[in-house]
Amino acid sequence: MSINHGWARGVAAFGAVVAVVTAAPANAEPASPNCSAADLAGVMTGVSAAMSTYLFAHPDVNAFFTDLKGKPRDQQRQAVQDYIDANPQVGDDLRGIRAPALEFRDRCDVELPD
Repeated sequence: MSINHGWARGVAAFGAVVAVVTAAPANAEPASPNCSAADLAGVMTGVSAAMSTYLFAHPDVNAFFTDLKGKPRDQQRQAVQDYIDANPQVGDDLRGIRAPALEFRDRCDVELPD
């Protein structure tokens, strides 16, 4: 991962934290337990670390995702879908890694960065 790519992800994660903190009006219902900005940062850090570990341990998967760089978003999505269809275990692994982020999104009703 290049420094610029890591920096961009850091900025995106920070933006997500800011969105969580500022999205609700002052008179809204209290946030669900474990839905604070700190909780989001912790969940996303864990997901990011698990994804990094997985990609380093699976060089073929790492190469596939690395090669998507520079392609239009719609081509990336189609390529990922085709890859997951051809490699269902990879799809299961990646869904497992992302599960905590998706659970947070559903429980706390927030948008997450791509």
